Amino acid sequence: MKKILILVTIFSTAISSVANESSKVSAVRERMQAFTDQQVISGSVTIVATKDKVLQLETVGYADLSKKEQMRSDHLFWIASMTKPMAGVCVLMLQDEGKLSVDDLVENHLPEFKGQWMVKSRSKEKLTLERPPRPITIHDLLTHTSGLANFSSPRGDSTLAELTMASAKTPLNFLPGSRWQYSNAGINTLGRIVEVVSGVSFPDFLEARVLVPCGMKDTTFWPSDDQAKRLAKSYRLNKEGNLEESSVSIVNGGLSDRRRTPYASGGLFSTAGDVTAFYQMMLNGGGSGGKQLLKKKTVEQMTQIQTGNIEKGFVSGMSWGLGFRL
Repeated sequence: MKKILILVTIFSTAISSVANESSKVSAVRERMQAFTDQQVISGSVTIVATKDKVLQLETVGYADLSKKEQMRSDHLFWIASMTKPMAGVCVLMLQDEGKLSVDDLVENHLPEFKGQWMVKSRSKEKLTLERPPRPITIHDLLTHTSGLANFSSPRGDSTLAELTMASAKTPLNFLPGSRWQYSNAGINTLGRIVEVVSGVSFPDFLEARVLVPCGMKDTTFWPSDDQAKRLAKSYRLNKEGNLEESSVSIVNGGLSDRRRTPYASGGLFSTAGDVTAFYQMMLNGGGSGGKQLLKKKTVEQMTQIQTGNIEKGFVSGMSWGLGFRL
């Protein structure tokens, strides 16, 4: 947690000192405008904030290149894997209430995980399976060390229960706790655990326990018609090095169709302001709007390295807490 606070403090101080000089363009705007001019991105919304104050809010570029629609601070984005920390918070809320522990075996809450298999060896001709020395835990899921294999959902409206059943019957890639491998399947399984333990759907639990208390009014799995009009287009570089419009991979059918899978691994749409409110809650030790959503010791647990000396992450120096990348 100290690392997050120091990073925000140093970054905020450096930027605000520039922003206070009216004759200069802020360092954030200058950098993001350069990315836009170079067609690395179409546009951006950036926020610099402390735990209790937004120091700087800036927009550059376009939300829609074809229409030349200027980016605004209220534009929504598909936040993809930034959904994962929010799912992690839901799980730890249940631990705070004594309804589960991160050390619990997943099979204690989801019986379909009993008797899982693990890949012993794999070749073009042969797949050999064996029983893992131990079952996977919730801690394994939160740290991407479970060995659960990723797979494509068979339908756009698959439930978390269906996805979890598929995960349970797919052989593990490795011994739980021995390696790190980014696992969307593992985070979706956490969403299902929230449903089973709490007795309500994962989207409803997330909304009632995280989104509403943090004032995140524009964060949802299913943007309304009004919110859909404020959704920034997604783009990717083509072979010629130009930005071309790209679809949001999780959307099959209508954007507001509530039958669409609420992926705990990456299904949320949100605004920069809403995401800031979530992280301010974490920086405030789990408190938001005068209410304590998480215990302070739980926030500390989530934001401390939980993966030991296992080689992990996408770049050197990356580590993993509980649901949070450090």
